[in-house]
Formats: sequence, structure tokens, C-alpha cells
Amino acid sequence: MTEVISVRFRGGCKNYYFNPNGNQVKMGDQVIVETAQGPEFATCTEGNHEVEDSAIVKPLSPMLRMATDSDRRTVEQNKKRESEAFDICEKKIAAHGLEMKLVNVSASFDGNKIVFYFTADGRVDFRELVRDLAGVFRARIELRQIGVRDEAKMIGGLGICGRPFCCSQFLDGFLPVSIKMAKTQNLSLNPTKISGTCGRLMCCLKYEQNVYEDAAKRMPKAESFVQTPDGPGNVKSVDLLRETVKVSLDSAPEPLKCYHNCEVCVLRNGKGSREGIAIPERPARYVEPKEAEEFREEAPALMPPFYMDTQLEEAPMREKIGAPGSGDGKPRRRHRGGRRRGGAKSGEGVEQPKAEARGPEKKEGRPRPPNRRAGLRSPSRQKPDLGRTGRRPRTVKARPSAAAGPTTGGAPPEQKRRRGRRFRPQE
Repeated sequence: MTEVISVRFRGGCKNYYFNPNGNQVKMGDQVIVETAQGPEFATCTEGNHEVEDSAIVKPLSPMLRMATDSDRRTVEQNKKRESEAFDICEKKIAAHGLEMKLVNVSASFDGNKIVFYFTADGRVDFRELVRDLAGVFRARIELRQIGVRDEAKMIGGLGICGRPFCCSQFLDGFLPVSIKMAKTQNLSLNPTKISGTCGRLMCCLKYEQNVYEDAAKRMPKAESFVQTPDGPGNVKSVDLLRETVKVSLDSAPEPLKCYHNCEVCVLRNGKGSREGIAIPERPARYVEPKEAEEFREEAPALMPPFYMDTQLEEAPMREKIGAPGSGDGKPRRRHRGGRRRGGAKSGEGVEQPKAEARGPEKKEGRPRPPNRRAGLRSPSRQKPDLGRTGRRPRTVKARPSAAAGPTTGGAPPEQKRRRGRRFRPQE
């Protein structure tokens, strides 16, 4: 057993072991360690602990010292220098007309070396570019070509699952992924659905591959001849996660029936003939464990949706406050003509309307007016005499008739009613 500390460098996910040299380091402490490229600034991810000798690569590099405020200022200056170097390098690439894409720039802790990471479709002759950059920065320049997966790891981003890239969060290295994994997991072979942002197959296909392979060994294949509690039949589909199969029974081909893996006895795995296959007794049905049933019984009832709670809270407020425009919380009804013939219903603190004070006998005995289009009016709906209003009476000249004599000596013309209007003789 060897005592070591685990550290992680800036922008990396892999942990490296270093010799603490008798120092007590805690998780989160910033330290300066010795590497093949010189001293580097790192963060401790696990304090002093012991590991197997086979887990470390000898000779084990030592830890130099704990980081100071001066070391942290040096790191901030290096970050500014990297930003400037990125802009200058992009301009130089455009000036030389090179077909390459600059991804990231990393400067060493002591500032003696600057590494430029780029991607390209093929080989790129960047010898002239290195000379120009060395003349500008007065340091050792290194250009390193990387792949699309390394580019996604350095830049970072969000995957189709909505979480940050696994490679930029916790993966130590890239896992080998093949299209066979997608077939085993019954996934769609559409490249847009099983590929990541980098354009390669998603790394998460590797996570559950062992579970699917183990389930595929225990589950029957499609078109297998099996015996079920309801009789023999052929397997039509297999669900590896739920460990269930859909069987087309010989006695009732439609609809398909679903059975658990333990309810099925495989007589022939895969396609083939049934000749010479002895059909055993029907297996017992699958019974869920009692723990699952007890959990379902003890499970609390689901809470109502939030909008139901809101309605329950608002209901008493509506009864208390009432609709706008009414004194007792109930809206008033209006007639089409715009006149209110009756108020709200009687209640506490509400005055009785005038229409109710007349008495029901007058309201019931009121005759219904006839059709107004006929030009007739009931006696109760006749207009009052114009003379009583105090206005100047309207005079209308009467037309002389042939039967009557001259206007001066004849009898006054009779009063006529035309279109509901009253004509009076000239005074």
C-alpha cells in the first residue's frame, strides 16, 4: 500500500496520483505538483489515502507545495495570455490560409510553453505558423491535432438528455461504442437519435450494455416456441427491461398475451420446426411479491392538482365578496331595453324595489298590449293629452272633403287616426 493524493488539473476529468511528501492535504486544496512538463497548478479531489501498488505508475511524481496567493495570480495571468494567444493564432491561420479550426489554447504554469489544439480533416503543414507564433510569444509553441470527441470535451455543452456532456463531467476516457449496442438495446438506428453532438455514437450506450446482454441470455428470442399457463404458443416480441414477452397462443392467436419470463417455458429458442418437441405441463402463473402489494396499499393518495387547490381557495372568497355591481354577491339581471323592472331578490339589508310595492294584483291584472305593428294601442298604453304637458299643441290642417261644404260654413272634420297619430281640428 502506498500513501497518495488524488488531484485534477484544470479542464480535466481524470484523477492523477501524486506523492504528498508528508504533507496533509484535504479535498479542495490547491497544490503545485511536479509533472513531465514542469510544475503545474492542480486541485486536490481526495486527500491522503492509501492505494494498491498495482494501481500507481512508478516512479510516483511528488507534490511540491501548497498553492499560495502568488500562484493563483500567476494562473489568472496565464488565462489572459491564453485568450490573447487564441485571437492572434486565429488571425495567423487566416493569413496563411490553412484549413484548420482552432479549439483551445493552454499555457503552462511557468509560461515557458503554449499548446494550441485544433481540428482538421487531414494533415496540415503548419511549420510557417509555428515560426510566426514563436516570434510573437517568445515561448515554446506546440500545435496538437485532436478529434471531434476531444473537441466536444474541451468546449462542453448539453446533450439531447438535457445534461452536460459526460466526457466533460466525469468520464476519465472515451469508451468504445459500436452500433451493435444500439441493436441489442432495441434502439432506433437513426443516426440523429443515437449520435451525440460530436457526431459519434453516444457514450451512454455503453452504460447499460451489460444489463441488456445479461437479459438477452435469460430471455427467449422472437419466434420461439414456448409453453405458457394458457397453453403453447410463439413469442412475437420481447421486452428486455421489463423481462416480459408477448405470445401468440395456438388456441387464440389474437390478441397477443403478455407473460413474465418466469411464466414461460422455452421449448425451442428461435425459429424452427415443432416436430419431436414434447410439450410439458403448464407452468404456474407469476405472483408479485407481497412487498410490492403492501407498498401499493400503504401508498398515500395523490394530491390534487394545484389549480384545484386554487379553485377551492377562491370559492369562499367569491361567496364573501360577490360579483361586481351587486350588493349581495349575486349579479343583477337586466332586460334588453336597458330598464330594470325588478331588483335583486329579497334578503337582509336589501330594500324592496318599487315594482314589488304596487302589489301583485295590479301586475297580474295589467292587460297585455296588442301587436304594435297593427297601429293599435290599448287604453292603458295611450299617450297622454298634449295639453297637460304644458307644451305647445301641434296643429295640423285638415284636408277638405267633397261631402262637406266649404271650410268656413261646414261642420268640423272628424278626428282621424292614421298610423297611431292623433289629428286634431284646427282651432
